[in-house]
Amino acid sequence: MFAVMEMIVPALIISGCCVVLPLSLFFVTFFLWPAAIIKAYNWNERRKMRLVVHNSFSGSYRFSYFSNVTPGGSTPSLLLLHGFSDKKDSWLPLIKYLPKNQHIVAVDMPGHGGTSRPDGEDYSIEGQVVRIHQFVQSIGLNKRPFHLVGISMGGNVAGVYAARYPAHLSGVTLICPSGIDYPTDSEFISQLRELEHSHDINSVALVPKTVDEFENMLRLCCHTQLNIPRQIINGILSERIPNNEFYKEVLMEIVSETSRYSLQDKLHLISTPLQVIWGKEDKLLDVSGTTVVQAALPCSQVELLDNCGHNVPMERPRKSAKLIMDFMTACKFSINDDKKHS
Repeated sequence: MFAVMEMIVPALIISGCCVVLPLSLFFVTFFLWPAAIIKAYNWNERRKMRLVVHNSFSGSYRFSYFSNVTPGGSTPSLLLLHGFSDKKDSWLPLIKYLPKNQHIVAVDMPGHGGTSRPDGEDYSIEGQVVRIHQFVQSIGLNKRPFHLVGISMGGNVAGVYAARYPAHLSGVTLICPSGIDYPTDSEFISQLRELEHSHDINSVALVPKTVDEFENMLRLCCHTQLNIPRQIINGILSERIPNNEFYKEVLMEIVSETSRYSLQDKLHLISTPLQVIWGKEDKLLDVSGTTVVQAALPCSQVELLDNCGHNVPMERPRKSAKLIMDFMTACKFSINDDKKHS
């Protein structure tokens, strides 16, 4: 949700010619329409990485996604699932450090970004897994095993997907996933428990309405302090606030009894090679969740990142990209060894 914002203003001033904006028009836009600056920045980042936005359909349901090169290289395709109230563009900092010839697909999760938001939609984790499966089929990604990566809510969905569709996957990476009964409550989970008792969903930290509330959300999501201009924050809020009722609906679904521990309940069914990446300073979902995963799947590979919070792709993009690619390579060699011995 804020993966590239801190770099927007200096980057656009330095490379203003790339977005074809005269300097004076840039400043007018910055103060009057800051959301347009964010969109221009993301567009330019996608352009530099040759990421093209597409729509695919399952019946009348539309999925918005971007991808780069044609699949079929030496490594499996990567499918990236973002977290709650975010968009596919949140993966841009990490994608920057992936190999140029790596086939990448990042999709807006159900109801988020440019993906459809029909009335009566099921936004439980199981409901989102069904939609992601439809997306995979709609673009033919399941023609050969692919590697699935998800963060937070997207990590929950990715883990349950791996349990349900193991034949589709070569491996799965979960980054600070939700869906676990964490041995230690994080600051956010403690707040959420208090809100459950008070029934005051309007005060949830992940659905900010003001600049101060947004800055508090940043503090929970990032260990590294971000110096984001208030105009940019106002631009982000202008995009988020019209969606706040939807975000509350989704949050209520994913913390309900049917979804709250959906990943933990399915861990024993995951047979695909599993990697877990977690920031040690995560205030949103406590790093103690790794012990739950390891207890259920002792062969899983766990990577803990120092001086890193919940938003791993933004705080440690180079490191997380390398960890994912190294794990994909290890999975490939492991599969080849299994074939030799079979």
